[in-house]
Amino acid sequence: MSGFWLSEEQEAIVESVARLCAQFDADYWRRTDETGDFPEEFVAAMAAGGWLGTAMPAELGGAGLGLTEAALVMQAVAQSGAGFSGASAMHLNIFGPMPIVRYGSDELRNRAIPRLMSGEDKICIGITEPDAGLDTTSLTTRAVRTNDGYVISGRKVWTTMAQRANKMLIIARTTPRDQVKKATEGLSLFYTDFDRSKISATVIPKMGRKAVESNSVFIDSLEVPAGDLIGEEGRGFYYLLDGLNPERVLFAAEAVGLGRAALARAAGYAKERVVFGRPIGQNQGVAHPLARAWAELEAANLMAFKAAALFDAGRECGAEANAAKYLGGEAGFLACEAAVLSHGGMGYAKEFHVERYFREAMIARIAPISREMVLNYIAERVLGLPKSY
Repeated sequence: MSGFWLSEEQEAIVESVARLCAQFDADYWRRTDETGDFPEEFVAAMAAGGWLGTAMPAELGGAGLGLTEAALVMQAVAQSGAGFSGASAMHLNIFGPMPIVRYGSDELRNRAIPRLMSGEDKICIGITEPDAGLDTTSLTTRAVRTNDGYVISGRKVWTTMAQRANKMLIIARTTPRDQVKKATEGLSLFYTDFDRSKISATVIPKMGRKAVESNSVFIDSLEVPAGDLIGEEGRGFYYLLDGLNPERVLFAAEAVGLGRAALARAAGYAKERVVFGRPIGQNQGVAHPLARAWAELEAANLMAFKAAALFDAGRECGAEANAAKYLGGEAGFLACEAAVLSHGGMGYAKEFHVERYFREAMIARIAPISREMVLNYIAERVLGLPKSY
């Protein structure tokens, strides 16, 4: 992205992804939402098109592009009407493996990345714990060193794709917290087999995005080879930090895409639906909320791609990435709300699709970090205010 518009190459990416997504219509995504069936055909098509490797290095078979291009891909998926059902089905493959790329051994990178890009391996990520939440340094999952590697035991929660994964990226404490100088030390990151003889995963019934499940995960004496350790022991928290800003940017771009999908349906309905002898879109009470939603989505989009551009340039982008996640989540939600309300009673009907968008829009308000923690970050790091927690 140069300035405020896309390059020809980036326009081609968006158009190519949109063409592929057009093969999967709104009824396809409604069915996955109702049945909980994973969108196998969609992910296979995206993998075949090479999109899972958008940000992966060229030497490993990826496209070698940046966060900007990855965000464009994910936004185009959400905007197609796939929403978070489509985006989340491939989200973990886009930037999730980046700690392996940046810090893993050559052997681990060559073993892991090509198979993730092709879709042969399916990954889940174990970070959040029931009693730690956003306080990652307080996690209690332990990795105990053995002669051959490590043994991991503990619990994780909200682990996406654990029902389908055969691989797991997991953070665990290798040095007890009372034996390290800082709480961020002594945590290690692993990429290892999801061994179901040692791991159980229970689906969490939830409000939306049924097709991409979330899980409570219990790990009991999982044996992990030494070669599955990413980078240095005890540095896992810092490796994860590298991926936090890209994840926030991707969520922001996806939320904007979802909001645009909802807005397009609402505008179409408002032009066609005639009440009291005139299209309802002629009424400012309907038109103004949709116009406001457009303005808010476009503003959030600018922040998301500013953050992506800063990241790709190797510059500090923490404030922008967090702000993008906040603004994208809010704008996406408000656009989906306006879309439901513009449909009147039919906005509550599944056949018009906007109720699914509305349910999915809550995801970006909650994950991967709460709105309150974003505001805490900006208050402390940008405004210089005292830490409040």
